Amino acid sequence: MTAAGATEAVETVETVETAFRIEYARIVAGVTRIVRDVGIAQELAQDALVAALEQWPESGVPDRPGAWLMATARHRAVDLVRRRETYARKLAEVGRVLENVPPPDMTDPDDIDDDLLRLIFTACHPVLSTQARIALALRLLCGLTTEEIARAFLASEATVAQRIVRAKRALARAGVLFEVPYGPDRAARLSSVLEVIYLVFNEGYSATAGDDLVRPGLCEDALRLARVLAVLMPTEPEVQGLVALLEFQASRLPARIGPGGEPVLLAEQDRTRWNRMLIHRGVEALHRAGLGPYSLQAAIAACHAQAIRYEDTDWAMIVKLYGRLTALTASPVVELNRAVAISMSQGPAAGLKVVNTLVDEPALRSYHLLPSVRGDLLERLGRVEEARAEFARAASLTRNVRERNLLLQRATKLSDAP
Repeated sequence: MTAAGATEAVETVETVETAFRIEYARIVAGVTRIVRDVGIAQELAQDALVAALEQWPESGVPDRPGAWLMATARHRAVDLVRRRETYARKLAEVGRVLENVPPPDMTDPDDIDDDLLRLIFTACHPVLSTQARIALALRLLCGLTTEEIARAFLASEATVAQRIVRAKRALARAGVLFEVPYGPDRAARLSSVLEVIYLVFNEGYSATAGDDLVRPGLCEDALRLARVLAVLMPTEPEVQGLVALLEFQASRLPARIGPGGEPVLLAEQDRTRWNRMLIHRGVEALHRAGLGPYSLQAAIAACHAQAIRYEDTDWAMIVKLYGRLTALTASPVVELNRAVAISMSQGPAAGLKVVNTLVDEPALRSYHLLPSVRGDLLERLGRVEEARAEFARAASLTRNVRERNLLLQRATKLSDAP
């Protein structure tokens, strides 16, 4: 093979892999509708990838690579349903359709979107544990490999692979239908879907453990999922609220870490580095949102995004919004955030008064941000020794190296203070 031929072959392989990654979720969704099994759909999607790797170097890259991969995977799915005895029941249900009607055109965007929506609700089904939902969603909907998911959540590949396998078995065992729920069931299922996307983004925005404060790849995957869901369900106000929240939060990512990877506190961030396009998108989504938990969090994020300087932040409005959010969620974490806003609006003593009511809250017992916030308020009140002890305690609770270093630095600085 000539050098030019070798280069062309490498480019073709890269094209195949890129097209497959982009279309992976849609392919799995489309095939799942035929075989009614997510695991088998994944295998058939991989078969389509292998076929492309074998054929495209010889025949050339098709004009519509995604449609080619989709059609190939679906044709194999139809063949499998017809051929295997283990699918006799499914053949009895859809056999006449498969025999007498040609497969639907997989380039029909409405058909694909319907399947993708079904896949999102299936992967995030409440019958699965939260960790299983997250792993399965990242695998099916974002196309991440087991290795990538394991690296993102600091778990072993074997653990993640086991979670995904168990999740697929649990869905099959529970007889979960590949469908979009309606009526009261939709609200319950939709909250599960939104929770998974929210948790994936949060892990990227502020990593629970490890050497990095942020993992932008997870934020991008979560934001992409939220945007897809917003297109598929444009009339759901909380979907729009979640999109708005993630757009606003993602806009700050470039300014959240310093040149050495260290955390940069909100008050010290260079706001010229905030992504104005994402903020604009967040404002547009917020206009379409309602008054649910994600929408209220988005409204709080909008207050920060619209302040040119930290000193311009409308803390009084943020206190009101956190009050509404607390009434909806009764979350001690939300109440802790409200305390911070109160301290900025009414002074550190007022904020500390609220924080002190949360000290014995069981849900916050191991939450490092409680002593961190308390330490900050005590420092602002001049109670240096108490503040130092709180920062040291917060450092002992966090598993993120960057956060721990920052908290220890603050504690050391207070120890050295006169």
